Amino acid sequence: MGLVDNFYKRLPVTAQNLIISLYGWYWKERRFGGVFKEELKKFKQRENFTEQQWNEYQTIELRKILLHAFETVPFYREKYSKAGFDAEDFRNFELSDLKKLPFLEKEDLRVYGKSTLMSTNKEVGGQFYSSSGSTGTPTSIYFSKTMHQKWSAGFETRIRNWAGLTRKSSRGMIGGRRVLPEGQGKPPFYRYNMAEKQVYFSAYHISKQTSGNYIEAMRKYGIDYMTGYAASNFILARFLKEQKLRYPLKAVITSSEKLTKEMRETFKEVYGCKTYDSYSGVEACGLISECEYGGLHISPDMGIIEFLDNEGNASNSGHLAEMVCTGILNYDQPLIRYRIGDMAVPSDDNCKCGRIMPLVDEIVGRVEDVVIGSDGREMVRFHSVFIEMSNIVKAQVVQNDFDDFVINLESIKPLSEEEKRVILNRMESQLGKIKLIINKNKAKDLD
Repeated sequence: MGLVDNFYKRLPVTAQNLIISLYGWYWKERRFGGVFKEELKKFKQRENFTEQQWNEYQTIELRKILLHAFETVPFYREKYSKAGFDAEDFRNFELSDLKKLPFLEKEDLRVYGKSTLMSTNKEVGGQFYSSSGSTGTPTSIYFSKTMHQKWSAGFETRIRNWAGLTRKSSRGMIGGRRVLPEGQGKPPFYRYNMAEKQVYFSAYHISKQTSGNYIEAMRKYGIDYMTGYAASNFILARFLKEQKLRYPLKAVITSSEKLTKEMRETFKEVYGCKTYDSYSGVEACGLISECEYGGLHISPDMGIIEFLDNEGNASNSGHLAEMVCTGILNYDQPLIRYRIGDMAVPSDDNCKCGRIMPLVDEIVGRVEDVVIGSDGREMVRFHSVFIEMSNIVKAQVVQNDFDDFVINLESIKPLSEEEKRVILNRMESQLGKIKLIINKNKAKDLD
């Protein structure tokens, strides 16, 4: 990847757009080819399920993935055998038995995710993708082509379609990918993926001075909706609002961070549309999405989400609870009772849309702070600073001044000079020249 990145950085913008579009074509085929259309129909049909049908469906799917995990995934074979379970237990497993299984911790996924947490019978052609890693080293999640297409079908049905959109709608995206070469401070602050009609905006250059370039791209490419990080989208919309710049959208779809009332109101004022909240993550072991009536629904055919209190017991509706997720789509790297580290408030209410799919009152997730650069740019999400640095367990970025930063981190062993240099270079690629102090093994209380 280093050679590819270096080659990309040297290209003019038009050539970079071409490279991105070629990758976009591959990415589109990977997600929307194969079983995608068939699975899309199934997801739509299941939206009419009764509560009993959902219970029966989840029970069958849970038994299948538990038995598969026990028989082909060494990590679970050892863990469940020690806990007294055998194959016959999983053939007769009930949803209510799930609480009897041990948790899968993030550290387990980080350490064993590419070894004993993988099925010995995995599909050929899969790829690993990194999670956001809010407080530590991102974990790697394995997507086979089939699983990727199933997940994409659920995403299309329950997120885009509920917002009145399809995969063919043109979109603006603000995410963690570095689309501009490091250190570049000149427009355009976006790149265009022709294959998917996607404008990928830089999350690292948003300021009052640059926001006009962002809205120019929306107009140029006829963007239908904005998506990506809630906080980054809000920062951009706030700057547009301050300058009385407007652009009509069909929807804003946010994820990864808490969506606030102020964010919704700002998006409505700037873009004149409804905002649809959602929650999933690269782990792909649960999905919550907002319907046309504003109900935040759990998709029972994407994963099973337990809501637990501080003692690990089932939480009552209306109370803030930890989400523990069991994915039912990923057979190559099953995540069973995974403590994903996010919070939500479950609900017993019914939704006006009529779908018998569980609701939550609020997706809390993790609330992230904003870092302000010396040129006025505002940004969130610094997980890319620590990506592929397996020595780092978790980390915290602290800003004392525009150019003065401290990183508190916990590592397995002392950082090498090369690791320190990489961290500094990555920080400066986002912020320019800074002073940086790295405090080792100071992040143990971050969770």
